Amino acid sequence: MSISLHNPRTPVPQKGHQVRLLQGGDALFAAMELAIDASIHEVRLETYIFHDDTAAQRIADALIRAAQRGVGVFLVVDGVGTPELPAQWIQGFKAAGVQWQIFMPLGRLGLFIPSRWRRLHRKLCVVDGVLAFCGGINLLDDRMDHIQGTLPAPRLDFAVQVRGPEVRQIHEVMARFWVRMEAVRTLQEADFSSGWQALNALVHQAFENGDHPDRIEISTPNGVRAALVLRDNLSHRWHIERMYRKAIASARQDIWIANAYFLPGSKLRKALMHAAQRGVRVRLLLQGRWKYVLQRHAVRQVYGELLGAGVEIFEYVPSELHAKVAVVDGRWATVGSSNLDPLSLLMAREANMVVVDDDFAQDLAGRLQHAAEHECRWIDAHTLQQRSFWDRLLDAGAFALVRMMLFVLGQRY
Repeated sequence: MSISLHNPRTPVPQKGHQVRLLQGGDALFAAMELAIDASIHEVRLETYIFHDDTAAQRIADALIRAAQRGVGVFLVVDGVGTPELPAQWIQGFKAAGVQWQIFMPLGRLGLFIPSRWRRLHRKLCVVDGVLAFCGGINLLDDRMDHIQGTLPAPRLDFAVQVRGPEVRQIHEVMARFWVRMEAVRTLQEADFSSGWQALNALVHQAFENGDHPDRIEISTPNGVRAALVLRDNLSHRWHIERMYRKAIASARQDIWIANAYFLPGSKLRKALMHAAQRGVRVRLLLQGRWKYVLQRHAVRQVYGELLGAGVEIFEYVPSELHAKVAVVDGRWATVGSSNLDPLSLLMAREANMVVVDDDFAQDLAGRLQHAAEHECRWIDAHTLQQRSFWDRLLDAGAFALVRMMLFVLGQRY
């Protein structure tokens, strides 16, 4: 298989990486805690949800321990996913010197303001500029849902641990994002002239006086190819969707996609259908335990055309599916935070790692295949056709409502 990502607006996977697939919060938190406890210079962490539970407490405590021994610790949480940190955490962060910010706090009108729908959905961590974590796993116990409570089984989710040249890029992305957030806060809290003076001093400190930690480049000459792919509303608006469509168009044998909130736009749907129609086996592992009625019905509106083209659909039922991963031809894989729905592809800051490596991709594909065979219900065209009139009406109405909401935001989907 030959997948080309050579495009001036999309990253190209580079050689020289060591990667490790992590399944579930238990595996990620253990690896992340170990890395933070070994940190010397700096820890940067971004997450959508930082929940007040025992699992997340491990990471909060590790951040405090790092700051207490003089490590620079920078934490960013989302204003919707993490509306309020526990008082004891805030006190501990302040006493230890942990620096933390909230991305777009809701304010009085909350999500009634459409611009507030734009969220920080990245799950990134960089330690000392040499080790990074990227994936879909929030800082939340796998056995708990922050809305519904205890789950019947741990949720299905993945992250990747990476060493190598791309870690420098991840660090730069996170450092610049922090500076921008600091700049906005500075300008909001000060008058215009003094705000700009403070901003200039902040930029000088961050990018000229060594805010970046000393790095030891860990690169294996013939190591794994990897790249960070971002989505935001400025220079990386379509990168993740374009990444998926290029990989799907290059597929020759099989495609696995596991995605928690799946409602792809017309271009992505057509890419999947065309792949299936030219003989590629396309399998989708999707949510079977929906929390949101609108998404549950809207996605069923697109099941019919996908099934008609030969796409296979499996719904994960033991617990929540929270994964955002894909494998193409047992060679190319992506693990990240981006769902294939309008919110992620059009309105949220996202981060995915692309990994081009047989061992990594086949390991991930094997885990998805096991889930499909043992933990999923198969959706077929006959079952879909048996829906009642009212279910069909709800599906069509939900899909239309999603499109209308995007129209309000000035988006076509």
